[in-house]
Amino acid sequence: MIEYKIASAQSVIVHFADSISKENSKVVQYNYKLLKKLKNSGIIDLTPSYTTILIRYDLNFFSYESIIKFLKENLSLDIQEAEEEGGIVEIPIYYSEEVGFDLLRISKLSGLSVDEVISLHVENIYSVYTIGFLPGFAYLGEVDAKIATPRLETPRTKIPKGSLGIADNQSAIYPIQSPGGWNIIGRTYLDMFDKNLDGFSYLSVGDRVKFKPISRDEFIKNGGVI
Repeated sequence: MIEYKIASAQSVIVHFADSISKENSKVVQYNYKLLKKLKNSGIIDLTPSYTTILIRYDLNFFSYESIIKFLKENLSLDIQEAEEEGGIVEIPIYYSEEVGFDLLRISKLSGLSVDEVISLHVENIYSVYTIGFLPGFAYLGEVDAKIATPRLETPRTKIPKGSLGIADNQSAIYPIQSPGGWNIIGRTYLDMFDKNLDGFSYLSVGDRVKFKPISRDEFIKNGGVI
Protein backbone atom coordinates (compact mmCIF):
# COMPACT_ATOMS: atom_id res chain seq x y z
CA MET A 1 0.00 0.00 0.00
CA ILE A 2 1.36 3.42 -0.99
CA GLU A 3 1.30 6.03 1.78
CA TYR A 4 1.27 9.81 1.31
CA LYS A 5 2.48 12.19 4.01
CA ILE A 6 2.98 15.95 4.30
CA ALA A 7 6.68 16.84 4.30
CA SER A 8 6.34 20.65 4.26
CA ALA A 9 3.98 23.40 3.14
CA GLN A 10 4.70 22.53 -0.50
CA SER A 11 6.00 18.99 -0.50
CA VAL A 12 4.79 15.46 0.14
CA ILE A 13 6.67 12.24 0.68
CA VAL A 14 5.40 9.05 -0.91
CA HIS A 15 6.23 5.76 0.87
CA PHE A 16 6.28 2.67 -1.33
CA ALA A 17 7.75 0.15 1.13
CA ASP A 18 9.14 -0.28 4.65
CA SER A 19 12.38 -2.10 3.87
CA ILE A 20 15.38 -1.62 1.58
CA SER A 21 15.64 -4.20 -1.18
CA LYS A 22 16.35 -4.43 -4.88
CA GLU A 23 12.68 -5.15 -5.57
CA ASN A 24 11.46 -2.14 -3.58
CA SER A 25 14.10 0.03 -5.23
CA LYS A 26 12.74 -0.95 -8.64
CA VAL A 27 9.25 0.22 -7.59
CA VAL A 28 10.65 3.59 -6.51
CA GLN A 29 12.71 3.95 -9.69
CA TYR A 30 9.76 3.02 -11.89
CA ASN A 31 7.50 5.65 -10.31
CA TYR A 32 10.26 8.26 -10.25
CA LYS A 33 10.83 7.83 -14.00
CA LEU A 34 7.08 7.83 -14.60
CA LEU A 35 6.67 11.19 -12.86
CA LYS A 36 9.61 12.65 -14.75
CA LYS A 37 8.13 11.55 -18.08
CA LEU A 38 4.82 13.23 -17.27
CA LYS A 39 6.66 16.60 -17.18
CA ASN A 40 3.91 18.19 -15.10
CA SER A 41 4.70 21.90 -14.71
CA GLY A 42 3.24 21.86 -11.20
CA ILE A 43 5.93 19.52 -9.92
CA ILE A 44 9.09 21.45 -9.07
CA ASP A 45 11.41 18.70 -7.89
CA LEU A 46 11.59 14.94 -7.30
CA THR A 47 13.98 13.31 -4.84
CA PRO A 48 13.95 9.50 -4.82
CA SER A 49 15.38 7.47 -1.95
CA TYR A 50 15.46 3.78 -1.00
CA THR A 51 11.72 3.42 -0.38
CA THR A 52 10.30 6.92 -0.93
CA ILE A 53 10.02 9.85 -3.30
CA LEU A 54 9.96 13.41 -1.96
CA ILE A 55 7.85 15.60 -4.24
CA ARG A 56 8.01 19.40 -4.13
CA TYR A 57 5.13 21.09 -5.93
CA ASP A 58 3.98 24.57 -6.99
CA LEU A 59 1.27 25.91 -4.67
CA ASN A 60 -0.07 28.01 -7.55
CA PHE A 61 -0.74 24.80 -9.45
CA PHE A 62 -1.57 22.19 -6.80
CA SER A 63 -3.24 22.19 -3.41
CA TYR A 64 -2.34 19.37 -1.03
CA GLU A 65 -5.59 17.60 -1.91
CA SER A 66 -5.06 17.94 -5.67
CA ILE A 67 -1.42 16.78 -5.62
CA ILE A 68 -2.47 13.68 -3.67
CA LYS A 69 -5.25 13.04 -6.18
CA PHE A 70 -2.81 13.44 -9.06
CA LEU A 71 -0.30 11.06 -7.46
CA LYS A 72 -2.91 8.43 -6.66
CA GLU A 73 -4.04 8.48 -10.29
CA ASN A 74 -0.51 7.92 -11.61
CA LEU A 75 1.61 5.99 -9.10
CA SER A 76 1.50 2.23 -8.76
CA LEU A 77 3.09 -0.72 -6.99
CA ASP A 78 2.42 -2.86 -10.06
CA ILE A 79 5.46 -2.48 -12.30
CA GLN A 80 4.93 -5.55 -14.49
CA GLU A 81 4.82 -3.35 -17.56
CA ALA A 82 7.94 -1.39 -16.65
CA GLU A 83 10.49 -0.80 -19.36
CA GLU A 84 13.31 -3.27 -19.74
CA GLU A 85 16.48 -2.46 -17.88
CA GLY A 86 18.90 -0.26 -19.78
CA GLY A 87 22.59 -0.64 -20.44
CA ILE A 88 25.33 -0.95 -17.87
CA VAL A 89 27.59 1.90 -16.74
CA GLU A 90 31.14 0.57 -16.47
CA ILE A 91 33.43 2.19 -13.91
CA PRO A 92 37.20 1.50 -13.91
CA ILE A 93 38.63 0.73 -10.47
CA TYR A 94 42.19 0.28 -9.28
CA TYR A 95 41.73 -2.40 -6.61
CA SER A 96 44.82 -2.50 -4.40
CA GLU A 97 45.82 -2.26 -0.75
CA GLU A 98 47.75 0.84 -1.86
CA VAL A 99 44.48 2.73 -2.25
CA GLY A 100 42.09 0.16 -0.78
CA PHE A 101 42.87 0.82 2.86
CA ASP A 102 40.37 -1.75 4.14
CA LEU A 103 40.82 -4.65 1.75
CA LEU A 104 42.79 -6.53 4.40
CA ARG A 105 40.16 -5.76 7.07
CA ILE A 106 37.39 -7.17 4.87
CA SER A 107 39.59 -10.15 4.05
CA LYS A 108 40.08 -10.95 7.74
CA LEU A 109 36.42 -10.44 8.67
CA SER A 110 35.14 -12.53 5.78
CA GLY A 111 37.77 -15.26 5.93
CA LEU A 112 38.48 -14.72 2.23
CA SER A 113 41.70 -13.73 0.50
CA VAL A 114 42.07 -10.16 -0.78
CA ASP A 115 41.82 -11.46 -4.35
CA GLU A 116 38.57 -13.28 -3.49
CA VAL A 117 37.13 -10.12 -1.95
CA ILE A 118 37.94 -8.19 -5.11
CA SER A 119 36.51 -10.91 -7.36
CA LEU A 120 33.22 -11.02 -5.46
CA HIS A 121 32.90 -7.24 -5.68
CA VAL A 122 33.66 -7.20 -9.40
CA GLU A 123 31.25 -10.03 -10.26
CA ASN A 124 28.13 -8.11 -9.18
CA ILE A 125 26.03 -5.70 -11.19
CA TYR A 126 24.84 -2.93 -8.88
CA SER A 127 21.75 -0.71 -8.98
CA VAL A 128 21.85 2.95 -8.01
CA TYR A 129 19.33 3.17 -5.17
CA THR A 130 19.66 6.86 -4.36
CA ILE A 131 22.01 9.85 -4.52
CA GLY A 132 22.86 11.57 -1.25
CA PHE A 133 25.23 12.43 1.59
CA LEU A 134 27.37 14.33 -0.95
CA PRO A 135 26.52 15.53 -4.49
CA GLY A 136 27.23 12.59 -6.77
CA PHE A 137 27.47 10.07 -3.92
CA ALA A 138 25.53 7.12 -5.35
CA TYR A 139 24.39 4.33 -3.04
CA LEU A 140 24.78 1.03 -4.89
CA GLY A 141 23.27 -2.30 -3.97
CA GLU A 142 23.72 -4.97 -3.21
CA VAL A 143 27.15 -6.24 -2.23
CA ASP A 144 27.64 -10.01 -2.05
CA ALA A 145 26.73 -11.13 1.48
CA LYS A 146 30.16 -12.75 1.90
CA ILE A 147 31.89 -9.34 1.79
CA ALA A 148 29.18 -7.15 3.35
CA THR A 149 31.09 -5.33 6.10
CA PRO A 150 30.00 -2.87 8.84
CA ARG A 151 31.22 0.70 8.71
CA LEU A 152 34.37 1.61 10.57
CA GLU A 153 33.81 2.28 14.27
CA THR A 154 35.95 5.42 13.94
CA PRO A 155 35.44 7.23 10.61
CA ARG A 156 38.47 8.63 8.81
CA THR A 157 38.83 12.40 8.68
CA LYS A 158 39.83 12.29 4.99
CA ILE A 159 38.75 9.85 2.30
CA PRO A 160 40.41 10.63 -1.06
CA LYS A 161 38.24 11.59 -4.01
CA GLY A 162 37.26 8.60 -6.14
CA SER A 163 37.59 6.07 -3.32
CA LEU A 164 35.31 3.04 -3.61
CA GLY A 165 33.88 1.69 -0.38
CA ILE A 166 31.64 -0.90 1.22
CA ALA A 167 29.27 -0.29 4.13
CA ASP A 168 27.11 -3.25 5.12
CA ASN A 169 25.52 -4.51 1.88
CA GLN A 170 26.08 -1.33 -0.13
CA SER A 171 28.91 0.16 -2.16
CA ALA A 172 29.67 3.76 -3.10
CA ILE A 173 32.33 6.06 -4.54
CA TYR A 174 33.34 9.24 -2.73
CA PRO A 175 32.88 12.04 -5.33
CA ILE A 176 35.11 14.45 -3.43
CA GLN A 177 37.56 14.24 -0.56
CA SER A 178 35.60 14.06 2.67
CA PRO A 179 35.36 12.36 6.07
CA GLY A 180 33.79 8.91 6.01
CA GLY A 181 33.44 5.53 7.64
CA TRP A 182 33.07 3.21 4.65
CA ASN A 183 35.53 0.36 4.09
CA ILE A 184 37.73 1.52 1.20
CA ILE A 185 38.67 -1.13 -1.36
CA GLY A 186 39.84 0.79 -4.44
CA ARG A 187 39.77 4.03 -6.41
CA THR A 188 38.58 5.38 -9.76
CA TYR A 189 39.96 8.22 -11.85
CA LEU A 190 36.48 9.22 -13.03
CA ASP A 191 34.81 12.39 -11.71
CA MET A 192 31.61 11.24 -10.03
CA PHE A 193 30.59 14.86 -9.35
CA ASP A 194 30.73 17.58 -12.00
CA LYS A 195 28.62 20.72 -12.25
CA ASN A 196 28.39 20.14 -16.02
CA LEU A 197 26.74 16.73 -15.59
CA ASP A 198 22.98 16.22 -15.51
CA GLY A 199 22.09 16.43 -11.83
CA PHE A 200 25.82 17.08 -11.17
CA SER A 201 26.27 13.31 -10.86
CA TYR A 202 28.00 10.75 -13.11
CA LEU A 203 25.39 8.22 -12.00
CA SER A 204 21.63 8.54 -11.78
CA VAL A 205 18.98 6.67 -9.78
CA GLY A 206 18.12 3.48 -11.67
CA ASP A 207 21.49 3.11 -13.40
CA ARG A 208 23.12 -0.30 -13.36
CA VAL A 209 26.82 -0.34 -12.56
CA LYS A 210 29.61 -2.78 -13.31
CA PHE A 211 33.12 -2.27 -11.91
CA LYS A 212 36.11 -2.99 -14.16
CA PRO A 213 39.48 -3.75 -12.50
CA ILE A 214 42.38 -1.78 -13.97
CA SER A 215 46.13 -1.71 -13.35
CA ARG A 216 48.04 0.90 -11.41
CA ASP A 217 49.59 2.18 -14.65
CA GLU A 218 46.19 2.60 -16.33
CA PHE A 219 44.84 4.35 -13.25
CA ILE A 220 47.69 6.87 -13.21
CA LYS A 221 47.75 7.28 -17.01
CA ASN A 222 44.12 8.44 -16.91
CA GLY A 223 44.70 11.01 -14.17
CA GLY A 224 44.32 8.88 -11.07
CA VAL A 225 46.13 10.10 -7.98
CA ILE A 226 47.79 7.74 -5.50
